Amino acid sequence: KQPLVLTSWFGRSLVLHTVTLFSQAEVKKMTSKEENPADMTPVLRISQLDALELNKALEQLVWSQFTQCFHGFKPGLLARFEPEVKALIWFFLWRFTVYSKNATVGQSILNIQYKNDLSQIQKYQPLSKQQKLWYMIFSVGGRWLEDRSYDLFSSHSLGPTFHKAKHLINIAAGLLKLCGLLNFLVFLQKGKFATLTERLLGMRSVFCRPQDVRQVGFEYMNRELLWHGFAEFLIFVLPLINFQKLKVRLVSWLKPVGLPSYDASVALHGKECCVCGEWPTMPHTIGCTHVFCYYCIKSSYMFDMYFTCPRCGSEVQNLHPLKSKIETTETQAL
Repeated sequence: KQPLVLTSWFGRSLVLHTVTLFSQAEVKKMTSKEENPADMTPVLRISQLDALELNKALEQLVWSQFTQCFHGFKPGLLARFEPEVKALIWFFLWRFTVYSKNATVGQSILNIQYKNDLSQIQKYQPLSKQQKLWYMIFSVGGRWLEDRSYDLFSSHSLGPTFHKAKHLINIAAGLLKLCGLLNFLVFLQKGKFATLTERLLGMRSVFCRPQDVRQVGFEYMNRELLWHGFAEFLIFVLPLINFQKLKVRLVSWLKPVGLPSYDASVALHGKECCVCGEWPTMPHTIGCTHVFCYYCIKSSYMFDMYFTCPRCGSEVQNLHPLKSKIETTETQAL
């Protein structure tokens, strides 16, 4: 498990270092843009990615709330028309966000909106209707086509023509994912167009209002990394410590020497189990003068091979039944 702890710690350190480098580069760019006010203020990479995550969270929230409306209906009622229902919901979200405000919900929260990057004018230019419509086709229609084509080709065993079409669609989907990956790598380098759709349509993210230079502080991230690493270290170390044996050693050091205690005298006469503190059931000894219940000492020894007596610290040598007339004497006395 130790290599896993070191690997996770190294991974977190690498992510922190990468974010630091990109943030420093963004701050330098924003500082240089302040000297040249004719250009638009760029948006940090982390802000664009946060906007995408907020959009996904909103879509999941809307879909979960919508499905809860049909909680009392017959199960599987929406399964047949799920791609169409999702496409209709995404269409309404597009209509009241990108089409009307030139920004998604996540961008509006972060004070970001889309700019028509195809325009040659340096000032802010809103998106054209063609860009908005093509964005709806790619974002809404593309996902609907992917879901519906998957259901179509998976639920029917059709002829060779459909198999060829399925193969071509799989190849096209793979190429799109590859292009999306390449676009993301370019985005990490240039800081523009977080998605492939934005790059194809020339939709660039800019701030709605001029922003101050973002002061990036990593104190919180450093504390989180430190506490996570400390917690993983404890998870690795604590199972290796025998707390019962450590407790016995501490008790033996703190216990006065030469003064017989009441507990020792009781245990010596076999009237109390040293583990549970009750009358010993099937009393046994481990080689010292103290007495244990058979089930107590057996379970303790099976759990810990290095089990020692809680009173004197003696290790288990041999497990012998206690041969005495204690139980008979006590029974007659009662």
